[in-house]
Amino acid sequence: MRSYNPDLTPPWKKSAPVPEVPADRDLVVEEVTTGFCGAVIGCEAGTVTLEDRFGKHRVFPLDPRGFLLEGRVVTLVRPSAAPARPTRTASGSIAVPGARARVARAGRIYVEGRHDAELVERVWGDDLRIEGVVVEYLEGVDDLPAIVAEFAPAPDARLGVLVDHLVPGSKESRIAARVTSPDVLVVGHPYIDVWEAVKPSSLGIPAWPTVPRGQDWKTGVCRALGWPENTGAAWQHILSRVTSYRDLEPELLGAVERLIDHVTAP
Repeated sequence: MRSYNPDLTPPWKKSAPVPEVPADRDLVVEEVTTGFCGAVIGCEAGTVTLEDRFGKHRVFPLDPRGFLLEGRVVTLVRPSAAPARPTRTASGSIAVPGARARVARAGRIYVEGRHDAELVERVWGDDLRIEGVVVEYLEGVDDLPAIVAEFAPAPDARLGVLVDHLVPGSKESRIAARVTSPDVLVVGHPYIDVWEAVKPSSLGIPAWPTVPRGQDWKTGVCRALGWPENTGAAWQHILSRVTSYRDLEPELLGAVERLIDHVTAP
């Protein structure tokens, strides 16, 4: 005689089913137990490896209901062999396939030079076009207070400025302190040049070299690394190694994200 074992669990105590989501590379999730949030960089049998925005790696089991995706509980599963369509931009934001660029805002982001602008475009270009934010470069910040006054920032036309080598006591910090408008945000990174904001590991070098005072920094870097002393070609080599936010130092990532939030705030 066939036995019959009915499920007597009350409906309100049963776990609702959750979606299964392939653990595709660059998918950003949060592990429910630890709160660790990062992008998928690898998925083996039974485990997934996440990398947070600061480059820290953690390995987690592919447990049922083990992750949050945009605030919703999901079960991660191994992806199929077929390559998945990218779901993230180079900055780690959610990709919007087919999205048209927004009409440019009145607000702007100013950076010091062409290399800064090209690096920002490389990583945040998709986000900036969707938000309608234009990035312009200044060729230095010596005249920043006058440039800000000419821009005439306002609540509906905010200005963000990214400054190289913004550390206490530097010339750049003294200039930045003269900008006091509440509609302007001046942030920076501690590096002598934006080149240093690219992680050495992404370039296959152990560290950025120390260049003696009195030497042109970029030329000194090329010389120390054994590169041809052509700073334009050197920069193109550096830029070609940047494919996402994971290739940049956290100090630059945080600064640019703050500027975008400032310029696009309602």
